[in-house]
Amino acid sequence: MTFLEMLGAAERQNQSMLCVGLDPEPTKFPGKLKGDSNKIYDFCAAIVDATADLAIAFKPQIAYFAAHRAEGQLERLMEHMRRVAPQVPIILDAKRGDIGSTAEQYAVEAFERYGADAVTLSPFMGFDSVAPYLKHAGKGAFLLCRTSNPGGDDLQNQRLASIDGQPLLYEHVARLAQGPWNLNGQLGLVVGATYPAEIERVRAVAPTLPLLIPGVGAQGGDAVATVKAGWRPGAPIIVNSSRAILYASSSDDFAEAARREAIRTRDVLQAARR
Repeated sequence: MTFLEMLGAAERQNQSMLCVGLDPEPTKFPGKLKGDSNKIYDFCAAIVDATADLAIAFKPQIAYFAAHRAEGQLERLMEHMRRVAPQVPIILDAKRGDIGSTAEQYAVEAFERYGADAVTLSPFMGFDSVAPYLKHAGKGAFLLCRTSNPGGDDLQNQRLASIDGQPLLYEHVARLAQGPWNLNGQLGLVVGATYPAEIERVRAVAPTLPLLIPGVGAQGGDAVATVKAGWRPGAPIIVNSSRAILYASSSDDFAEAARREAIRTRDVLQAARR
């Protein structure tokens, strides 16, 4: 099953547009887990177990594992997710962006070592930094397009005078991903929830691509505005929430609290679509 097929199946089965982001920070762990980087797997696995029937995708952020020398725990977590939630695709949030043989190695890391179904990429070195990932049949790649951080304006919101129509840079990335770069229908775009008007613009430029939308929850993105701007029939959105779910409780009931917050967020998103 391809990534897009998995995405559609998870959306239907779990009635969800919610992506659960896995950004484990041991200093924020609850109860007896607090401060123990050896418990990253245990913490994340408990979150996965609590939300497996609520998510359209899981999104582990690789830096939160690598910073604590926890790549082995990430490998175990990937295996756990595939075992307990085989219907839910896994997006490895790595934001890689290199060319040639280096990109080929990053693709092996994402898809073979970790077994991810999709990966996030920076497209700013051009198509040859994206192409090696597309050689992995059925896998997905989400290109950074209009990100949720304020500094995104520095480049993404600048006009390209040398391109017909002088599009903003993020609009040009969206056009490339919708058109000539999307050779096998494997591409999607990352667009931040903090800019709903620009989500709507990206959707107009890229009417069929899946959009990965971080920034709902702790970053303050408006869930209802996000859905109205980005969701269209046959054009899925994957709305990520990380900290608001992971750290919904600082006590030993953290998994139950995470589930309650995931249900609340999923239901808000579904209601906005209706």
